[in-house]
Amino acid sequence: MDCPPTRISHTLTSGTFSLDGETFEVDNNVWVLGDDNECIVIDAPHDVEKILGAVAGRTVKAIVCTHAHDDHVRFAPALRDRVGAPIWLHPAEQPVWDLTHPGLSWDADLSDSQVFEVGGSQVQVLHTPGHAPGAVCLYVEDHECVFTGDTLFNGGPGATGRSFSDADLIVASIRAKLFALDDGVVVHTGHGDDTTIGAERANLGA
Repeated sequence: MDCPPTRISHTLTSGTFSLDGETFEVDNNVWVLGDDNECIVIDAPHDVEKILGAVAGRTVKAIVCTHAHDDHVRFAPALRDRVGAPIWLHPAEQPVWDLTHPGLSWDADLSDSQVFEVGGSQVQVLHTPGHAPGAVCLYVEDHECVFTGDTLFNGGPGATGRSFSDADLIVASIRAKLFALDDGVVVHTGHGDDTTIGAERANLGA
């Protein structure tokens, strides 16, 4: 495969996640995909300045939210104000978004199988409901990777059992959308270490 035109940058932010009356301390991965001139930011948790450090002065084409739990979107409007980039989110996330940002809106809807370009790389949106109704993953073929938010982790599916989540649905989403990818595809997660599709296929017995 030819060298992709883009690179992946990463930073780690720390803060809280709150849902259903409980609050937890969490560390979030923030992924930035782009070339020397433009990029997208995947999720906007906890710390605008750390995110801007990963952006490194590039033009932000979009703030792409994998889902709307507060630890992934809390600082999306503030980041939008700083960099002038639109927030993109799947429309099924409206009730989850409203828990953190009532009265505010994002700028553009994501849809399943949508493809957009950043810095010459093609990014495909995969709607993977279960952890949240509008959860999405972002597949980048020329990097042989997928950004899974909280849908798939190193060790298995993301958490369910809280409001707006569905354990059977997240497994179905993973099997239908993520396990359609090659085993060697690297999984960049919303929390914790990377894994691969092949490793997680084995974990789920698929």
